[in-house]
Amino acid sequence: MHSRRGFFKIAGLGAAHLVMNHSVMAKAESHARPNIILCMADDQGWGEMGYYGHPHLKTPTFDRMAANGLRFDRFYAAAPVCSPTRASVMTGRHPNRSGVFLWNYAIRPEEITIAALLKDAGYRTGHFGKWHLGPVKADSKVNPRACGFEQYLSHDNFFELDPPLSRNGADPEIHKGESSEIVVTEAVKFINKARGENKPFFVVIWFGSPHGPYRGLKRDTTLYAGTESNERRHRYAEITAMDRAMGQLRSALRQLEVAKDTLLWYCSDNGIPRQMRPTADLRGSKGNLYEGGIRVPAIIEWPALVREPKVTKIPCVTSDIMPTILDLIGLKAPNRPLDGISLRRLIEGNMSERPQPIGFWQYRHKAEQNNELWMDADSLKGTTPTATRASIQFLNFRHPKPLTKDFPGPAAWMDNRYKIVTNGRKTELFDIVADSLEKQDLAAHKPQVTAKMKAQLEAWQGSVEQSLAGRDY
Repeated sequence: MHSRRGFFKIAGLGAAHLVMNHSVMAKAESHARPNIILCMADDQGWGEMGYYGHPHLKTPTFDRMAANGLRFDRFYAAAPVCSPTRASVMTGRHPNRSGVFLWNYAIRPEEITIAALLKDAGYRTGHFGKWHLGPVKADSKVNPRACGFEQYLSHDNFFELDPPLSRNGADPEIHKGESSEIVVTEAVKFINKARGENKPFFVVIWFGSPHGPYRGLKRDTTLYAGTESNERRHRYAEITAMDRAMGQLRSALRQLEVAKDTLLWYCSDNGIPRQMRPTADLRGSKGNLYEGGIRVPAIIEWPALVREPKVTKIPCVTSDIMPTILDLIGLKAPNRPLDGISLRRLIEGNMSERPQPIGFWQYRHKAEQNNELWMDADSLKGTTPTATRASIQFLNFRHPKPLTKDFPGPAAWMDNRYKIVTNGRKTELFDIVADSLEKQDLAAHKPQVTAKMKAQLEAWQGSVEQSLAGRDY
C-alpha cells in the first residue's frame, strides 16, 4: 500500500520545451474549419490520470488520448476554482476582467464569447453539463443561449448521478443515469444533427465529475475496493465513469466519420481539493496559486493535424483556448484585452517557448459586495438544485473606480521558467523547471528576477482593473 503523501513523482518535468517525437505535421490552413469539442472535468487534479502513474486510478481512455495526441504537462487553469476558469475559456481573458472572482459569480452579458463568435461564423453551437457562469433558466441574461449556444442541456453548477438538467432554459428535469454518460449522449445527438446539416460544430461538454459529494456507480466503485476510504473510492469511480464517457464520445466521432477533422480538447477547471491530496506531490491544492491549485491535466486530439504523439512542457493556460481556436479557423479576435495567446504554432510543432507570461490573481471579492450588482438579483437566481442546496444566487458587482496600486489578493506571474507568488506582504520566486514542487524560494537569491516579474505583474493588474471597471464595453 502506498502512503497518502508522496506516492508518486512528477514524470519528466525537466527542460521546458516541446518533445516532438519526430512528428510530421500537416498545416492548419488545410483544416480551416475543424469541428471543435471542449471537455472539462470539475476538480480533477493534475496527477489523477493513469498516464501519470497514479497508483489506483484506471483511465484507459485518457491514457490512449495522451498516447495518441498532444499531451500538456504544464497546463494551467486560469484560476484555482471553477467559475473563473470557465469564464477564461469562454472569453480568452482573465476572469477578474469580467468580475468572475469565485465560484457562483456570473459572467457579464457584455463579454464576447467564443461560442457567439463561432455561431456567427456558421458553426452549430451546443453546451452540455455544468455551466456555472450564471443561471441556465430561460430569462437569464447569461445563460448558455445568451452566451452564444444554440442548444443546451445544462446545470447551474455541479451535479451527480440522476442529474437535474435544464433543456434550453426550461424547468430542470431529472435525467436518470450516470451524469458524464448522460451529457455525452446528448452531445453526440447534437453532433449527429449538425453532421446531417453539413455544418461544423462547436460543442462544450463540462462534466460534473469528480466534484464532491462523490457518488459512483457500483460497477465503478468495485474497481477500487481496496482503496483506503469510501470517499476516495467514489471519487475515483466518478473519474473512471468520466473516462468511459470520453471513450463513448471518441467512438461516436469515429462512427460519424468526423473524428479526423475534430479538435478534441480536454482539461480540468482547477487542482485537486485539499482533502483529496496528495496528487503528484505538487504543492498546494484547489483554492490557492501554488501548482497543486492551478496545474491541471490537458490533452488535444486532432488526427488531421496532430498525426503523431507529442508532449509539451511549455506553460499554457485555459485563457489560450479562445485565441487558439480563432487563429486556427481564421477569425479576428475581439477588440479588447485578451490574456490568452494562440497555441496554433505549438499544435503545428513550431513553438519552443511561450512568448508572454501568464498572470493569476485571486481578487479580494468580499469588499466588492458593498457595490451595486451588475445585474438585478432576480435574474441571477439559479433554478437547478445540487446535492447540497436548492439553488444558487449568482453574483457580479460593479467596480466604479479601478485601482492603480496596492492590488488586493494573492497573485502569481509565470514565464517559461520562473514563477512568483505574492500575497502583498511576501513574494516568493520559484524555478518551476528545476523545482516544480515549489520547495525552494529563490526571491532573496535572485532579487532582479523577482523585481522584474513583480513589476510585470503589477502592470498587468492595472490593465485588469480597467476591464473590471467596465472600460472595455
